[in-house]
Amino acid sequence: MRTPDMNELLPEHLIVPDWPAPTRVHTVSSTRHGGVSPPPYLRLNLAEHVGDDPVCVAENRRRLAVAVGFPAEPAWLEQVHGIHAVAAETVGAPVAADAAWTRAPGRPCVVMTADCLPVLLCDRAGTVVAAAHAGWRGLAGGVIAATVARMGVSPVKLLAWLGPAIGPDAFEVGEEVRAAFLALDAGSAACFRPSPAGRWLADLYELARRQLRGLGISTVYGGGFCTFSESERFFSHRRANPTGRMATLIWLDGPMD
Repeated sequence: MRTPDMNELLPEHLIVPDWPAPTRVHTVSSTRHGGVSPPPYLRLNLAEHVGDDPVCVAENRRRLAVAVGFPAEPAWLEQVHGIHAVAAETVGAPVAADAAWTRAPGRPCVVMTADCLPVLLCDRAGTVVAAAHAGWRGLAGGVIAATVARMGVSPVKLLAWLGPAIGPDAFEVGEEVRAAFLALDAGSAACFRPSPAGRWLADLYELARRQLRGLGISTVYGGGFCTFSESERFFSHRRANPTGRMATLIWLDGPMD
């Protein structure tokens, strides 16, 4: 009898990244569907810090865990738009960090977003995985490079997947954001174009791809979402505040050691 793959087992409202990760690497990204939170968090809000009823958040996390079949509690973080990456197996209560990595089987790394970019990483051998929260501050600060450094393998051995984030037609920023990236990489000017309001439209996906390529990671998948414009599917902090948060997770097969 054929064993159904993860795409067939998960509810349709969850996203399974389409990338050639090793078979022991598991990944999933949530949307706003499938939960119990009332407006304005409607419905699968997974964040405790946005003012939602904690009972609803706990039920939403329980539903996600049941739907996906997590081997253990994800390593929830207290995200601060920084670059600190922690080992997922060391996380008990949420810690201030914007990325998690692990070589330990069974402990999901997780980041939450509602316009910022979730970046998943794994090596081709399936021995180490990571998840990074990459808004513009994190990208400009070097969160991807910091996460890759903690993974302990050559970047050329890594794959990346870019999850749901605000798209290049919706992410309007000021000159200070553009200047921060140009100071790091003059070529990143190609990731900005003038907006009708006299500011700049920034392409988070392409900014991340440039950084990944610069590190030596050429195999990059995902992108093409827009949390701002796809209002029925995703939360967006820019579109509505307060709002909920999606989660993007990655873990290795097997029980915790």
